[in-house]
Amino acid sequence: MSTPPTAFTDAAETWNRRFQTDEYLFGTAPNAWLREHRGLLQAGQRVLSVADGEGRNSVWLAQQGLAVDAFDISPVGVAKARALAAERGVKVDFAVSDVDGFAWPEATYDAVVAIFVQFADPALRERLFAQCRRTLRPGGLLLLQGYTPRQLEYKTGGPPYLAHLYTEAMLRQAFADWDILELREYEAEVAEGTGHKGMSALIGLVARRR
Repeated sequence: MSTPPTAFTDAAETWNRRFQTDEYLFGTAPNAWLREHRGLLQAGQRVLSVADGEGRNSVWLAQQGLAVDAFDISPVGVAKARALAAERGVKVDFAVSDVDGFAWPEATYDAVVAIFVQFADPALRERLFAQCRRTLRPGGLLLLQGYTPRQLEYKTGGPPYLAHLYTEAMLRQAFADWDILELREYEAEVAEGTGHKGMSALIGLVARRR
């Protein structure tokens, strides 16, 4: 019996194919968890948006007066993100990169935004979280949202791989030496384009690097 896949074998090709449409797969409005925590961010702060896709979150952050860097593995997605930024009249410093290839400048950002970065298997996720620590200034914030294992029942977005999903215990362990300001598992209707649509099993984290 073959073993079910636990990772994307060619992430760039997968996302290029998914983004290859005139429509924005996840819409152009920001993620609700990110928008809900807008008050934690101050105009002029420097923010990194990880695996930013077609730019809905980075462009919104720039509209809030933040200095935004963003990267994604998909050249197609980044091209659409640049078009969205131009349409909205804001500047975002976009890069085409995967997690391991991004520069992650040390102690640079006031906040890192990681919304549905669940292409990452456990090994890549560990490297990603380590780089978030590296690139945040002391006192900097991580704003993260993902799916919990119950999302496999809903099938309204996210990968069909259990190892890629988040639990409260896993995030508490991963950020045990951070100040966890909020960590919440909940269910909600999500309407983010056609990519995330319907009742979903979610988890949100806000953590401060010490």
